[in-house]
Amino acid sequence: MVSSSIPHSETSTIAVPEEARHASQTKPDSATHPPHITLPEGGRNEDHRLRLTRTRTHESHDDRRPDISFPFQTTNIPLGGLTDEYRVITDTGYLPADLALRPVPSHVFRLPQALADPEKARALKEMKLVTWKEDDAEDPRNWSNLYRWYLTAVCAMAVVQVAFASAVITGDFKDIESEFHVGEVVTALSVSLMVVGFGIGPLAWSPLSELYGRRPIWIIPSLIYVIFNIPCAVAKNIQTLLICRFFCGLFASAPLTLAGGTISDVWDNNERGFAIALFAAAPYGGPVLGPIVGGFVGETIGWRWIIWVNMIFAGVIFLFTLTIPETFAPTLLRRRAHRLREETGDPNITTEQELFEASLSEIITETLLRPFQMIVTEPILLLMSMYIALIYGLLYAFFFSFPVVFGEDYRWNDGMVGLTFCSVLIGVALALFVTPRIERDYLRRAAEKGGRADPEDRLVGMMLGCWFVPISLFIFGWTSPPAVLPGGGKWVGPVSSGIPFGFGMVIIYFSANAYLIDAFPGYVASALAAKTVIRSGSGAAMPLFITAMYHNLGNGWAASVWGFISLGMIPIPFLFYRYGRSIRARSKRAVVE
Repeated sequence: MVSSSIPHSETSTIAVPEEARHASQTKPDSATHPPHITLPEGGRNEDHRLRLTRTRTHESHDDRRPDISFPFQTTNIPLGGLTDEYRVITDTGYLPADLALRPVPSHVFRLPQALADPEKARALKEMKLVTWKEDDAEDPRNWSNLYRWYLTAVCAMAVVQVAFASAVITGDFKDIESEFHVGEVVTALSVSLMVVGFGIGPLAWSPLSELYGRRPIWIIPSLIYVIFNIPCAVAKNIQTLLICRFFCGLFASAPLTLAGGTISDVWDNNERGFAIALFAAAPYGGPVLGPIVGGFVGETIGWRWIIWVNMIFAGVIFLFTLTIPETFAPTLLRRRAHRLREETGDPNITTEQELFEASLSEIITETLLRPFQMIVTEPILLLMSMYIALIYGLLYAFFFSFPVVFGEDYRWNDGMVGLTFCSVLIGVALALFVTPRIERDYLRRAAEKGGRADPEDRLVGMMLGCWFVPISLFIFGWTSPPAVLPGGGKWVGPVSSGIPFGFGMVIIYFSANAYLIDAFPGYVASALAAKTVIRSGSGAAMPLFITAMYHNLGNGWAASVWGFISLGMIPIPFLFYRYGRSIRARSKRAVVE
């Protein structure tokens, strides 16, 4: 018998009343959505039902926060709802299916169809969902801290390498233009097309990782990406270079999809603050390393060796990714369920992902259609994605505006121009010290509200970081020639502009990403996919016109245009902090506590 006073980390398995199971605002369509349920022979017997006295969540897990390791894209959520099966700990290693299922968090209450239908609900009583046990050696959260930090470092470096590859080629555009007799816009496509691949690839890698586990998607696309560097390096024409750069981006995007999930697999949601900060910084810090390395390599041994160096870097990281084991809890528990079915002969041992397996059409809807539906219908997702896209696009804009200022006006060589991006790295490093403190402030706010913070509490970081981006742009524009003529130490002004930009960029992304996850806990995969597509589109577009923009408007006004746009974005986090709850209350998909 469970005490009436249960510690925060524990929850009782309380039976759902029959009338609650049968109540629903929407009548289920059992003909359209039959559950994947195997019933025991000889009818249903209540004595066969698994009896549990208690389930317990991992000591580092807050079950009131979204579980981003849930297989959203490959589970029939309207039929089965959500479950904490992949995060809870039980004495027996099983959880009765009818007690484990819960509605998608939203102000529109919809009981899962499998519980709303009386016959399906009775059948669920016989089903045993596999869970982790106490001190389970297969649970990634129980691995040693040293090993988990090693996996975190590999994930972060994989993202850094991919982001590095997108910008490294900017180190020697002049020789590419000269060899292939093309203009700067065509050459800039070598960056844009790779970033386009970053946006398209995750739409495939994300559901595939839920179906087959994270490890195969870590290995196979990364190997193909390494190979596609070869035709880039030996390309005889610009067409080959551009096409292969696109495929590099397509296959290199797998770490962008997997790294955050893998980190969330091994670190539970109350202990992953600094680990997620590393992941937030990697997509933005990685591109900054590209021009630094590419500038000196291109200056000394040519643009083809830039590709070879990138291939070597990618190959080394690929070898490290081979050491990443399977970490995705649904995959690990699915394998355990399969093993236990064979050992015990009990067909009722399963996981929710198997029990409510999504059809191909449902997977396509979840990955290709719902993200774009949400962009149109969810103002929170639209405006947050636009803000993230602006910051991401400005990062790639710097890769083309810095060469205009320092290469053309100051007449520095490509290697020296690359070094100017060190200032952005300084800003990124400063952000890494601040983001864990922002996370601790969020946890404090949650504690003050009885353990459950509002999603809007995530916006505190954005309200801090949003000022630094326009400040950096105005500094860059009005300390560059002709406002400040070259000579002496005057280059310090435009170079130093990278520090506030790098700082604000990471803080904004860290907070905005967390806000989207908390605001749409039942549609996390679709919300993040929408954000990724918009972000990549902005990053791909910027290189195509930034150089011309700086030539036509001049350094001061070209930077100021983006500075004023950034200023126009500043009210977004403040308005959502004030009105976000009421906006979520009008949404069909956002959560309202």
